[in-house]
Amino acid sequence: MNSKLIGKAVFLRALALFLLSAPSPAAELKQETVAAFDRYVQQTEARMAAETHPDGAFLYPDSLPDPQRNDAYQRLRRGEILIAKLTTSKDGKSMSVPSALVHHWVGIIFVPGASLEKTLALAQDYDNREVIYRPDVVRSKLLSRDGDKFKIFMRFYKKGFSTVVLNTEYQIQYFPLDPDRVWSNSYSTHIGEVADPSHPDGPELPAGQDHGYLWRLYTYWRFQQKDGGVYIQCEAVSLTRGIPFGLNWLFGPLVKSIPRDSLNRMLGQTRAALTAPVSATKLP
Repeated sequence: MNSKLIGKAVFLRALALFLLSAPSPAAELKQETVAAFDRYVQQTEARMAAETHPDGAFLYPDSLPDPQRNDAYQRLRRGEILIAKLTTSKDGKSMSVPSALVHHWVGIIFVPGASLEKTLALAQDYDNREVIYRPDVVRSKLLSRDGDKFKIFMRFYKKGFSTVVLNTEYQIQYFPLDPDRVWSNSYSTHIGEVADPSHPDGPELPAGQDHGYLWRLYTYWRFQQKDGGVYIQCEAVSLTRGIPFGLNWLFGPLVKSIPRDSLNRMLGQTRAALTAPVSATKLP
């Protein structure tokens, strides 16, 4: 690529970052958008139900053809973070969600030497997520627990040309499959954008009438102990505002890469926390 094309690519990326990070008009979350997203999730979870049976393809590589499956496991054991984009379809047709974007990714890591018990202790240390996942998470708290069911709070902080603060709450449940495998579902029950990021404890914008940075976040975790360690997988389905008409060519690749990068960073931080000294993450 010559210097002019490189310069143009750099300029377009800088322009996209500026426009996406700058204050934008409010975006309305429409009922038809919510209904379509719910259908997408329902169809996605139908596929997951088969995978979480005792003889199902529990981890993402298990669903791949043998050569790809073997290569994926080799790369994971070498320390790579594997990320793949997913798309749910119904009757062979893509499922559209109007006036919004659905971001659907799966990521997986391998932590050699880890135990399933220690991994679950870290995953359920909800009061300490602000330490493990900083700087994206600036506050976290366990609100309640009933056996394998949890309610938690997390405050997200993102700073670019403008700053965004989101107060979020989730319902989470864990499901033991056998002594070596556990899976969980996490559903956002509240996502509120703080009106003035400089006062994070201040009022939030009205639900569904914010800037649309994040409207829904559902994550599906799987943990399996084998090969002398633990495999940790996270499948994330999120909903955000759509891209302004006619600007997908400029904004599309960047906007769609943000959830991927966030998942990659979160899995890396999870592995770092599991391999760090106990005092570094305050594990029980």
